[in-house]
Amino acid sequence: MRRLAATRLLAASLIATSATVTAQAPAQPQAPTQATTAAPVAASTRSASQVTKNVQGRPTVYAPDATLLIAERGSEMRGVVERYTADHGVLNRRYPQQYSAAQREVFSKFYDAWTTQLKAIDFNKLSFDAKADHVLLRNTIEESQDELQRDAKVYADLAALLPFGDSIFALEDARRRMETVDGARVARTLTFIGTNVNALRTKIETPPKGDSSAAKISKVTAYRAAEVTASMRSLLRAWYQFYNGYDPLFSWWTGAPYRTADSALTNYQRVLREKIVGWKRGDDEPIVGLPIGRVAVETSIKHEMMPYSPEELIAIAQKELDWGESEMKKASREMGFGDDWKAALEKVKQTYVPPGDQVNMVKDLEFEAVAWIKAHDMVTIPPLAQDVWRIEMIPPERQKVSPFFLGGEVLQVSYPTDSMSEDDKMMSMRGNNPHFSHATVFHEMIPGHHMQGFMNARYYPYRREFATPFWSEGGAFYWETILWDNGFHAKPEDRAGALFWRMHRAARIIFSLNFHLGNWTPQQCIDFLVDRVGHERANATAEVRRSFNGSYGPLYQVSYMMGGLQFRALHHEVVDGGKLTNRQFHDFIYTHGSMPVEMVRVLMLKQPLPRDFSTQWKFAATLPPPGGK
Repeated sequence: MRRLAATRLLAASLIATSATVTAQAPAQPQAPTQATTAAPVAASTRSASQVTKNVQGRPTVYAPDATLLIAERGSEMRGVVERYTADHGVLNRRYPQQYSAAQREVFSKFYDAWTTQLKAIDFNKLSFDAKADHVLLRNTIEESQDELQRDAKVYADLAALLPFGDSIFALEDARRRMETVDGARVARTLTFIGTNVNALRTKIETPPKGDSSAAKISKVTAYRAAEVTASMRSLLRAWYQFYNGYDPLFSWWTGAPYRTADSALTNYQRVLREKIVGWKRGDDEPIVGLPIGRVAVETSIKHEMMPYSPEELIAIAQKELDWGESEMKKASREMGFGDDWKAALEKVKQTYVPPGDQVNMVKDLEFEAVAWIKAHDMVTIPPLAQDVWRIEMIPPERQKVSPFFLGGEVLQVSYPTDSMSEDDKMMSMRGNNPHFSHATVFHEMIPGHHMQGFMNARYYPYRREFATPFWSEGGAFYWETILWDNGFHAKPEDRAGALFWRMHRAARIIFSLNFHLGNWTPQQCIDFLVDRVGHERANATAEVRRSFNGSYGPLYQVSYMMGGLQFRALHHEVVDGGKLTNRQFHDFIYTHGSMPVEMVRVLMLKQPLPRDFSTQWKFAATLPPPGGK
């Protein structure tokens, strides 16, 4: 409670200070031999009509000086990138079915055609900014081509479990081509689908004597097949509903065959999940995940512009984890627990606020962080960005995969509701205690994700095509290291909370890469988070579930710390090296768009940029010590 009172005082100080703040432009970074192109965020002067006061009483500039925005931002490649983005987007909407032959054929031709177009551009005549865009677009296309090939392999590996897939894709593709539907003909297709699916289900449920093929199906294969079957069932339902009722003859022919096929797909998915994956009704589905294998991991690392093997990244993370544990013991000793840092962490977890107070707590923590950023002249914060963020609650069901708050323009708070079980309530409250939150609220908001999204929408917006979590999540984690280095966490309890998250980021790299390389099971990943980081088991389970359920890219969990360490190495090179101030350095990053971090370095330092640029920055070799200088 003492710390909460302190944050309220800081918040009050922030409000009072802001009452006299004028809108500021980002400091103009001057890299060696480089004239900056960064435009101001807002006008340095404004009329009274432009100023309003928000609920905290601070004046806010809602409109920048338009004359400062007239000059077109970006490079001569901007139109090329924007055309690629628009065409790629419309093709995705026309051919949205992952794994379908039609999607694969169209996008293969699309990527080949764009590769040819890029080769036709006279690279040497491009400006430096445009050369960077050329390299980034080529990298994006090559990454998409690799993903398309990966999807083709996955679908081929599932062919024996999805013999009905191409038939469903063909029905939907014919509809999208606006072909006249033949009710009698598609009724035969639906009958074929239902018959095949039922035969497969029966074979898995009650295998013929001497047939061991069902027993050879792995949990991973069955899980993936069940997921694809579910998406195909949804696709078939949407296809059927398009015609049903509108075309009476279609309904007459297809009603019964469709219901049979739909029921067969539903039962088939259930059997895959229950018989092979091991799911029991009423329980959460077992965490199986979709490991992508070494080749895909190495390819993904290459496209993120990191010249490291998976094992080298694991070694870097292990070093960070070991440092975090040693620092955790220091904080533990200050708290009176000796080297028993888990006991100290348990004490920290017990500091949770009562139900109903979490929203006020995280609000105060964000005010504290913003006040610190301003006091240390770290980065230009646009007044509008500071004013428009808001808070919402995460529903109980979503908290199973999002046990901690999320950020952006909206700060989404994870905290128990009255509908949750007693155990889930306590784990959520303990895992979202004030000291854990002290190191992460600003990660989600300002200067983290909210600030990133705000600036990306206003500076080089076309570069969102090159977006990577190594820039966004890595950039937000980087701020955790900067505030740590500069003494933001004065109390040992706050340092323990910050170290918990830092160890968590390192552990993510270790467990996720080992999982995708086939070295670890999901249960080993959960145990690792509990044993080495001090997670609540339910929160560790939720973390692993969301890491491997397919909604995140395979390197997403790697991106937090590894992207952050890249920014950290760059900060050491540029700011500690006397080339730019903190404000200039950070404003440059925020006003040049999202991209792999090595390309941020190339732009900032005006390094040579050949057409065949490939990753070469061994950033780990130049990192400052984990705790700062």
